[in-house]
Amino acid sequence: MLYWLMKHVLLGPILRLFFQPKIIEGAENIPKEGGAILASNHLAVSDSFFLPLMLSRRVTFPAKIEYFTGTGLKGKLQKWFFSGVGQVPIDRSSASAAQGALDTGVRIVREGKLLGIYPEGTRSPDSRLYKGKVGVAWIALESGAPVIPVAMFGTDKANPIGSKMWRPYPIRIKIGKPLDFSRYEGLSGDRFVLRSITDEIMYALMELSGQEYVDVYAAKAKEQATPVPEQGKGADRVPEKKAS
Repeated sequence: MLYWLMKHVLLGPILRLFFQPKIIEGAENIPKEGGAILASNHLAVSDSFFLPLMLSRRVTFPAKIEYFTGTGLKGKLQKWFFSGVGQVPIDRSSASAAQGALDTGVRIVREGKLLGIYPEGTRSPDSRLYKGKVGVAWIALESGAPVIPVAMFGTDKANPIGSKMWRPYPIRIKIGKPLDFSRYEGLSGDRFVLRSITDEIMYALMELSGQEYVDVYAAKAKEQATPVPEQGKGADRVPEKKAS
């Protein structure tokens, strides 16, 4: 109830008024029912608000557990807000916690819901597309669900990293055709297969978004806070598009 109240009454109308979000391509690629994984590029926190706003079906995004464990009035309001926009808490502090997050993703999809996920693992530090983590591939193989690539445009302008206030800017969304990985059924324990699937997803995102691809994890790029290697030194390796 809170999700739909936020979408249609409390938050949605404001977002529509100031940002005029629009799906410019591929709305028909979202299934009317059944579980699916929406794998999106990640430019800003607001990505998790605009995509669900534009789809008739509910979308559930995993969110870091810190959004749900704050104390005092602020902590309660934050928990209420993130729960209301369809996000579920995940703990990424350890390997076992990370596996728990993946299991949660599989459960959501098996329940016939839409799972939103960012293969890059964190927001892009500079609006480029970074190397994908293999968790999305594992969820796809364990759940048997299709992966639908989604490209967000303009959220980094409306909600720049470090900004406290959002700025009016038109938000556009492209939705690609579903990717079927059933040919890899039973191979979720094979790291090579998981890497191959993830690269195929990132290739689809690169084509859909038009972003420059960087063969480095976004989290690592943020940690180093230094320019990525120049072309020809491994930073710009294009992810592979595997043959069906």
